[in-house]
Amino acid sequence: MRAVARTAAAAATALALLLTGCGGGDGRTDGTVRLRFQSLAWQKESVDANKQLVKEWNASHPDVQVQYVQGSWDSVHDQLLTSFEGDEAPDVIHDASDDLADFAYGGYLADLRALLPDRLAKDIPRQSWSTSTFDGGVYGVPFLQEPRVLIANTRLLKASGVRIPTPAKPWSWTEFRQVTKKLTGKGRYGVAWPLKEPVSVTLNLGLSAGGEMFHRGADGKVTLAVDDGDLVVPDTIHDQVNTDHSAARTALGMGGGDALPGLFGGKYAMVPLGFSYRQQVVEQAPKGFEWTVLPAPAGSAGLAQGVSPQTLSVAEDSPHKKEAVEFIDFLLRPANMVRLAKGDWMLPTGKEALADPSLHTADRGWATGAALAGALRSAPAQSVRGYPEWKDKVATPAFQEYYSGAIDAAELRKRLVQDGNRVLARYQR
Repeated sequence: MRAVARTAAAAATALALLLTGCGGGDGRTDGTVRLRFQSLAWQKESVDANKQLVKEWNASHPDVQVQYVQGSWDSVHDQLLTSFEGDEAPDVIHDASDDLADFAYGGYLADLRALLPDRLAKDIPRQSWSTSTFDGGVYGVPFLQEPRVLIANTRLLKASGVRIPTPAKPWSWTEFRQVTKKLTGKGRYGVAWPLKEPVSVTLNLGLSAGGEMFHRGADGKVTLAVDDGDLVVPDTIHDQVNTDHSAARTALGMGGGDALPGLFGGKYAMVPLGFSYRQQVVEQAPKGFEWTVLPAPAGSAGLAQGVSPQTLSVAEDSPHKKEAVEFIDFLLRPANMVRLAKGDWMLPTGKEALADPSLHTADRGWATGAALAGALRSAPAQSVRGYPEWKDKVATPAFQEYYSGAIDAAELRKRLVQDGNRVLARYQR
């Protein structure tokens, strides 16, 4: 479902860019300021919410009209790079904070510090702003965030007799491993880890155990080091797969949605997934399937985990930065931020929006997610130049081989650090 939606969105983006000519927002001869807003919303509820908000803005702002342009998560980085270099970037850009660093350092995004209204600046917590802050400048407004949670088969949990965790009393990583062994039985695994893209999952959950991996020195340069805290999550997954056999080996190559049929069919008792996957569970689960949302395990740093929030940025070349930020401020009014969060099945970053009672109900796990919001931190590699190359060429194959049992922890550490520091050094000369 996710892949189909994104493929369709990519096609729509290409068509829209061709039709609009994709120059920066312009002021026509009638005096109207015209902005282009490229959205990466792809779920129907989210697309509808975004389009409706654009419609409401246009109805109340006849002198500043916004055109909705559909983008795609699958192609956004390359598409934006091409549009920046061709002076055809949208005025308002929807992206994720972990994709902003190269654009920010490259001068393609506007520093928003002098443009942000006080209301918006104060409503979003400091830890969220840190995800879009690079070299002291703010290059995006973080507005939606997604903790990783455990989606579990309620019937299997109750039958096993294990302690049910809550945000106030979560499982430790050690207890989580014990629980998955207890939930494992004939034809059933205690957990499935869909790790087709293993790096962000590993690093973000690793914050709970005090893992950092990326260390910035006094000279501003970043180096890699793998300490004991960095290995708590990788070792847990490795041992569940290769020692306990409580985690399905076949799931390691899956995307998140690929594991859901196994969850529905009782093959897996639990699947760690992003919070937004609840929407797919609601849509796809067979009638009568009982499920619950549990917090991810906690470590020495409690429930801390890294996130890369969705962001709204303004192109540096936009001739209408002030109007673009005013539109962003409208989109992110508390009531509107709640609408966007519900459309994407995520959590808003804004404190006022997050306090909305509709996001604190037990129904469909909203309350569990909201309780985790205060523990969300900037993803470890958020501002590291060269991270995409390290992730693709070094970390992804290394973690995949470690989780499958092809290499040991010493070899994993060697590859991540030695090979990784060579990659980062090229970006920091």
